[in-house]
Amino acid sequence: MIKTYAKSILLPLLVGGFVGIIIAPSMNYLILEKPYLAPPGYIFPIVWTILYILMGISYGMLKVKNLTSYENMQIYYQQLAINALWPIFFFTFQWRLFAFIWIVLLDIAICMMIVRFYEKDKVAGLLQIPYLVWSLFATYLNLSIYLLNRG
Repeated sequence: MIKTYAKSILLPLLVGGFVGIIIAPSMNYLILEKPYLAPPGYIFPIVWTILYILMGISYGMLKVKNLTSYENMQIYYQQLAINALWPIFFFTFQWRLFAFIWIVLLDIAICMMIVRFYEKDKVAGLLQIPYLVWSLFATYLNLSIYLLNRG
């Protein structure tokens, strides 16, 4: 059981860490024009670490209880891949408008994951609510940064 949770938590943390290494050379958050509600840059790795841990716990709960289905695994890994690509589009390629469309796709995938997880285990689904809230906030930041920095 502990091994299952450890693996489930480690995967999103490793994905997030790997993406962080990829985008580090192009990270320009500090010099971008940002909206009023934009948090300081140091907040992001803290929040994402917590969200990745919650994501892993949630998926681990389903695995431990043998509640994973093909559909649950598919949406979980799809949203993780969509999540991993967003900062590359936003920071590395600086495709701000495309990144906005991409993060809306992520928001939809997270909603689908919440519903599917909730159907199997209510707590596993509810543990993803902070992820959705943060992703929606990131969607607002993405669009605002695009609008404030174009041209």
